[in-house]
Amino acid sequence: MSVSNETWLTSLNDGLMSAIGAVNGLLWGQLLVYLLVAVGVYFTLRLGFIQIRQFKHAVTVLKSGTDVDNGISSYQVFCTSMAARVGTGNMAGVAVALSVGGPGAIFWMWVIAVFGMSTAFIESTLAQIYKTKDVDGQYRGGPAYYMEKGLGMRWMGTLFSVCLIIAFGLVFNAVQANTITDALNHSFGIDETFMGVLIVATSAFFIMGGLRKVASASARIVPVMAVGYLAIALVIVVMNISELPAAIALIVKSAFGWQEAAAGGVAYTISQAMQSGIARGLFSNEAGMGSAANVAASATPNPNHPASQGFVQMLGVFADTLVICTASAAMIMLSGVMDQPDAASGIGLLQQALTSELGGWTTYFMAAAILLFCFSSIIANYTYAETNIMFLNGNTKKGLFVFRLIVLAMVMFGSVASLPVVWNLADASMGLMALVNIIALVMLSKLAIKVIKDYETQLKAGKTPEFDRSKFPELDELDGAWHPEGTDPIAISK
Repeated sequence: MSVSNETWLTSLNDGLMSAIGAVNGLLWGQLLVYLLVAVGVYFTLRLGFIQIRQFKHAVTVLKSGTDVDNGISSYQVFCTSMAARVGTGNMAGVAVALSVGGPGAIFWMWVIAVFGMSTAFIESTLAQIYKTKDVDGQYRGGPAYYMEKGLGMRWMGTLFSVCLIIAFGLVFNAVQANTITDALNHSFGIDETFMGVLIVATSAFFIMGGLRKVASASARIVPVMAVGYLAIALVIVVMNISELPAAIALIVKSAFGWQEAAAGGVAYTISQAMQSGIARGLFSNEAGMGSAANVAASATPNPNHPASQGFVQMLGVFADTLVICTASAAMIMLSGVMDQPDAASGIGLLQQALTSELGGWTTYFMAAAILLFCFSSIIANYTYAETNIMFLNGNTKKGLFVFRLIVLAMVMFGSVASLPVVWNLADASMGLMALVNIIALVMLSKLAIKVIKDYETQLKAGKTPEFDRSKFPELDELDGAWHPEGTDPIAISK
């Protein structure tokens, strides 16, 4: 290749990076964070703080959703969405938030998670309302479906689907694979190509089995990885229990700048804490982005009402951010490693905390955690993309096998290569996807709130909530899973 060609390619790459960076800066730095916060507050007020009032009932619904006669249970769907949500961001992302925004970032992470629970409730309820059946009788739905069926805007659903497929189906899966191979190579010297082949083979086993196999696997993997991670965090908390009240006080004081004012320092500002904490919470729990809603539609809910899955999915936001992310923060803060002059950054800070508290064996624990967190994200992210591929193909399996091969190829690519421009493109795709979803949520929120209030009215009357579509004239022309005869003849005939 000539020098002029190399220069041209370098300039092209730099230009693409600059353009995509500008788009990401606009979406994530100035637009989406504010919009996601705003809709979270709005839905919370409209629903009367349902995430607090009905939290106990949500736990009851999750417990009752472990078994179904046919289809996929609410519990399996909960685990699948958790598999996608929980990743290295819950470890490395929290460490970065602490480093950039200080302890106060954790407080704002909690706040945005509470508001995000209501947003997740709305989008999951809508996903259930507008779900349909595919050619195999499996429920399918999500933002693309409620954009087409609820708003009559298939073009909007198509745009959402394309963005999700690029971000979650392809690039983010490559990123997860890259994280696994890089971590195992640095810790144990395992060859990245060998590990990549192993990840592809294992992913193929689950991906080729479709949504049901992924849901079944997630229901087994997620409890193991969550309980193991939280158990380690609990050990560190117990070891440093006398320091816990001071750590909590520091989080609250730093969130409002009181700690810095008392100390006369300017190490962290209120805006730094807010930006870091809110961004970490939103990126981690995905409330409002429309991703988890794709699998929420696949559940056979119990009680048999669209809102029941909303209760389950709002618990996913709680578990991801208020439980797992908090566990990461607790391990880092209570270990005191942030105050050390040789403090690491990113996931290295968490590893440093574990090593200082429990010893060198935690290197193996972190490797296992990364492997489980990232692998579960790969197979769960695939299910999101699968639903949107089927939406584009009229709810049929046309082209699905080829797409699965492409996903596996991206997993292999991510295992051995890193291409920043591709990762940035995925961020831009996810940002556009979230923007489109927020618009749809606001436009359809009146119906969603009406359905949720119908559920609560029946619950207050001492009844087991049951969805009666005749109460909602807005759905008279709807073909879908809530068809009066219990079938979806239009979808099946496609």
